[in-house]
Amino acid sequence: MENRILVRGGGDLASGIARRLYLAGLNVAVLELPFPRAIRRTVSFASAVHDGEITIEDVRGVHCRELPQSRPDFIPVIVDEACRAANQWDPDIIIDARMRKKPPENGRLPGHPLLLGIGPDFEVGKNCHAVVETNRGHSLGRVLWNGRAEKNTRVPGPVSGYTTERILRAPTEGTFQPLLSIGDHVTAGEKIGMVGNSPVHAEISGVLRGILYPGTPVTNGQKVGDIDPRSNKDLCFTVSDKANAIAGGAVEAVLSWLNGKN
Repeated sequence: MENRILVRGGGDLASGIARRLYLAGLNVAVLELPFPRAIRRTVSFASAVHDGEITIEDVRGVHCRELPQSRPDFIPVIVDEACRAANQWDPDIIIDARMRKKPPENGRLPGHPLLLGIGPDFEVGKNCHAVVETNRGHSLGRVLWNGRAEKNTRVPGPVSGYTTERILRAPTEGTFQPLLSIGDHVTAGEKIGMVGNSPVHAEISGVLRGILYPGTPVTNGQKVGDIDPRSNKDLCFTVSDKANAIAGGAVEAVLSWLNGKN
């Protein structure tokens, strides 16, 4: 019988994990919100919720109403915030890659052999069986079978020396409407989008690497976009080095568990 893996979250990091597991021959499905908050939409299977399907480096994700029982030639993406599919699909492994930066609401799910936590606020034995580190540095992508992930620094990783400056945030609560598309070149001070009547301006020049889907509800201060100061448009459409490192850790954890190594 095929090993079934549910990946909670369809953002760029979660999608890197789902893609790598799919390429390893495993039966993978992605669970997302009705209004996904993925920023890097061109490399996020969450985009299938709005667009029907998306292909990320030759791997296709398709929005489905329910999960197929056998492994299809794509990654199914369903809207399932509460992880109800865990009761219907009977997965062998659940990977929580929502990157919510706060403790999971339900912790370990009884009856499932492995719950793999991705990033901050996961602690082995408390709310998961293993953790993959997501903070940049020496431990990025490392699998922890004891202990906990590093705390959230709340500072984005530096790109060409820029950290918080490259992040676009909502100036108020409302509905976000982008004025530019992913891959567009932007200049410092340029208007990138609107939340109601309030504009969102770029602090630095570069390429718009990610931006929320039009009509997404946002809260004051919520991340709505990401500028890459390297100005390489091609990087907007491929899985990042960070996502690949974390995906490698997830594959290691999954295969170690399935082979009885932990």
